[in-house]
Amino acid sequence: MTALPPVVDEQTWREALAELRVREKAATRELDAIAAARRRLPAVKMPEYHLTAEDGSTVTLADVFDGRSQLVVYNHMWTDGATWQCSGCTGGTAQFARPDIVEPLDARFVIVTNGPMDEILAYKKRVGNLMTWYSSAGSPFGADVDAGPNEGFGYNVFLRDGEDVYRTWYTEGRGAEQFMLTFAIADVLPYGRQEEWQDVPDGWPQHPTYEGWPSSKDIAERYGDPTA
Repeated sequence: MTALPPVVDEQTWREALAELRVREKAATRELDAIAAARRRLPAVKMPEYHLTAEDGSTVTLADVFDGRSQLVVYNHMWTDGATWQCSGCTGGTAQFARPDIVEPLDARFVIVTNGPMDEILAYKKRVGNLMTWYSSAGSPFGADVDAGPNEGFGYNVFLRDGEDVYRTWYTEGRGAEQFMLTFAIADVLPYGRQEEWQDVPDGWPQHPTYEGWPSSKDIAERYGDPTA
């Protein structure tokens, strides 16, 4: 039998929605205040890191901005030689089909990972990823921004002033959910994310955390090049 919420008349539904809207607006105002505080964070100046671009050339971190003043980096988890990399990273970055949408904000959004570029390009093709990737293999960059070899993922944000680059913000874990369109959609659905940790009414469908996420192989079958 399908799990259903209580079914009421429209006026009762609108009253319940209005009650919830008060909390939603309060949360929006708090997020605005957090964003304002984020814009006032101090920054730390970064060394001149050297990374590898997709064409094999060596570039500085300042070069990665491609002339823009702001940069968002997704630090993708990586295991050298693996056919399938982290499913969360693979699925999370699969949703960014047009990362250049941030360019009018004088910003760029790219992936940096600790793997070798030849493996990166093969994987990018295999899973159909459309973002621009850089390799930090042989560089301390990943470790210095809390995403070193055999460590986790993260989002790092940088600001450029000429050749000087400053780290302004970082998040990982559930802090990364604000970037996830999938979660934003799931959280407005009646059944939510359907993960067992969520507070749901009795009878709502639930499964172990991560069980419903697509694997890297699933992503490749949907978007990738089957010959890769």
